[in-house]
Amino acid sequence: MKPDPNENPTPEHSTIERFFAGLSECIFLSKLGVADVQLVDYLSELLLRFVRVESLHRVRRPNGKPVTEVFQMVVEADRRVGIARREVHRHIGDFTLFWSGMYPESLRRIQPETSPDGFVDYCRQGKRAYAIAAEIEGGEDRPSCDLLYRLSEQFELCAYGLREVRREIEEGDQGGNLLIT
Repeated sequence: MKPDPNENPTPEHSTIERFFAGLSECIFLSKLGVADVQLVDYLSELLLRFVRVESLHRVRRPNGKPVTEVFQMVVEADRRVGIARREVHRHIGDFTLFWSGMYPESLRRIQPETSPDGFVDYCRQGKRAYAIAAEIEGGEDRPSCDLLYRLSEQFELCAYGLREVRREIEEGDQGGNLLIT
């Protein structure tokens, strides 16, 4: 069993965690006036989770292969029940929010001829996924239904804030020295 990266974080992990938390707080609280600490914390944790590429593709098909398209994630979510269904819809929300916020230019390059995601409106699908996840109780150790509902309602604002996080990272890295070693 792999060690949980959230237990006893390495110094590098806690440095990245502090970096994303500070930057998210700066953008959302100071620049955008979003005083929802739970929401801002969730977004900085989302950035930290998606530093690891395998987190982007954590939804699996029955044969174990990762699902890489939103269209297929929705199919997988519909095959599940209870908390498993909630978690896949939450992941769809996180996935679409991450790409809509951090790399919106890549979404414009998805062609319907090469991917069913060329027909997917990431914003609408993300809002829908968070709303569905919010309707399913998740337990104490999972994000609250209320928080998932707020992510659905404020999806566009969250995506805009993530674009601002990316802009701040890029502007702060004019010398190309931002890589954390």
